[in-house]
Amino acid sequence: MGLFDRVSRRVKDLVSQADADLALQASMATAIELAATRYAVDPGAQWSPGEPLKLLFAGYAGSRNTGADVRVEEMIRQFRHLLGDDLAELSILTIDPAMTRGYFRTVRQLTLPKIYPRFITEVVHGVHGVIACEGSMFKSKFANALSTLMVGALGLAAVENKIAVGYGGEAGKMDPSLEAMVRRYCRDALIIARNAESREVLGRLGVESRAGTDTAWTFTPAPRSRAEAVLRKLGWDGEKPVLAVCPINAFWWPVKPDVLRGAAHFVTGGWAESHYAGPYFHHDGPEVQERQDAYLDGIAEGVTAFLAETDAFVVLVGMEMLDRRACDALNTRFRQPFPLLISDEHDMYEMVAVLRRCRWLVSSRYHAIVCSMPGGVASAGITMDERIRNLMVDRGTPELALEVEDPELGSKLLHTLRSLRDDEAAVVDGIERCVANNLVRMGQMGVDLVDHLRARHPELPIDPRFGGSGDPLDHLPPLNDDLRAVLQRHS
Repeated sequence: MGLFDRVSRRVKDLVSQADADLALQASMATAIELAATRYAVDPGAQWSPGEPLKLLFAGYAGSRNTGADVRVEEMIRQFRHLLGDDLAELSILTIDPAMTRGYFRTVRQLTLPKIYPRFITEVVHGVHGVIACEGSMFKSKFANALSTLMVGALGLAAVENKIAVGYGGEAGKMDPSLEAMVRRYCRDALIIARNAESREVLGRLGVESRAGTDTAWTFTPAPRSRAEAVLRKLGWDGEKPVLAVCPINAFWWPVKPDVLRGAAHFVTGGWAESHYAGPYFHHDGPEVQERQDAYLDGIAEGVTAFLAETDAFVVLVGMEMLDRRACDALNTRFRQPFPLLISDEHDMYEMVAVLRRCRWLVSSRYHAIVCSMPGGVASAGITMDERIRNLMVDRGTPELALEVEDPELGSKLLHTLRSLRDDEAAVVDGIERCVANNLVRMGQMGVDLVDHLRARHPELPIDPRFGGSGDPLDHLPPLNDDLRAVLQRHS
């Protein structure tokens, strides 16, 4: 152990207040309480008839996380469909505008600073409502700072008597401090959750929720010809079936703040491998590396065995920029390296187009599976948490969800790949039925949203076709031909 490690651990033992997560949560809670006090004399922007409804989409765009960007893109398209561009003035948070350039048409992009409580307080003060749009909305699995942002934005809107909606998000295991914030500041928000398990978590905290789903289902990617051009550039011959494999860094979550290590990194450049951003670092150490190695070894074993009996073109897919490291590490385990498709080099339109041009998919990324499903791609998951597991249950194929820490991952993955190959027709039929069901659920989310907006602002001139007992499918943004065909086959 190096000098900086020893000093860091010693000081952390002695000075518990160095926990930047708790400091951020305390700062955000203070901002909400002060906003509640200020509301009596300065309510901020309040909607009046005749003006557009100003809504802020609070999330974490800008990290080139394909799934997160796709779900928000479709959320925005649905809102624009329901409200019309004349009635809605939308804005969105991004951590890097260069990475979201060309995304979220007609929406004003606001750069989110690393220390955000004061910034988000003033932004919410100037809008009529907040739509929390992060999928992992209330979880400590990845980063408390992200969920603190969601809670903070919703809480600020609620205390200023504004629209506060969590749209298509998920709730899971939370640290006690985060759980307390959700219980205190989200009780006046409407959360439309993407699965029943999340609703159970929220219900225990006294937070109202309604049934929903993810919002990525309606996405239209780049044309098939563009996907084939990308694959050919990667070495595909145009004939072989394509197998996409999406690995992740399965064990370096959650991201945690370490002020002392952050200062040392700034001065010396140390801990570069585990550094995320600012004072935040991935979980690291020999045990983490051993577990990651075993996970990648299992994937390599299963894929290699499958290729020995099935001729296929393999592409390793990084759905987020951070996944490049996992793809590179996995590639060292094959006799010949496979081509990479990483989101730092391809936008979401190309990424999803390639996924839908594949024949088979094995992924540890939830949204790689979701985004491939409308293309009828036979898919399976290797999961680190409940999201893929819940999705496979929803599809009626729980056996297609493997676990990242399964000691028999290699042999089980081979069996799973054989199932995707040999039972492809049945798997795809179940996938299409699941897509059709989720399109209806997403449409119902639109119904519930319109009803909620009307209840808050009865004079809001929303098209009378929407809300109430209207057809959920009418509440979806315009669908492409493939999705319309899926609905026709499974209506």
